[in-house]
Amino acid sequence: QVQLVESGGGLVQAGGSLRLSCAASGRPFSSYTMGWFRQAPGKEREFVAVVRWSGGRTDYADSVKGRFTISRDNAKNTVYLQMNSVKPEDTAVYYCAAGPEIPLIRNSYYYTSDAYPYWGQGTQVTVSS
Repeated sequence: QVQLVESGGGLVQAGGSLRLSCAASGRPFSSYTMGWFRQAPGKEREFVAVVRWSGGRTDYADSVKGRFTISRDNAKNTVYLQMNSVKPEDTAVYYCAAGPEIPLIRNSYYYTSDAYPYWGQGTQVTVSS
């Protein structure tokens, strides 16, 4: 079992920045691929970003590429999502998720919720225009 707790959400003006954190406990953090997803009201949950176990491989949804950065600190069992140049359409509940690392598999495997058995409770991000 892996327990995940997100923090860092809040209200931010368009064009501003916010950093989300997700603290993990339980099984060895470094053996998991970590992802961020978001869900806006009335919409389905969508992939935002993924970071593989070593931190060297990352990938992003087109909608956030160039604005958001995912990173992880395996010594602190924490994954981060740095959100810059935020837009009102970034408003959503943001979830971090953990999935078993499969070394030879492509990043795209982790674009879907099915790859992640463990989820945090979510943190609200609201971007005002």
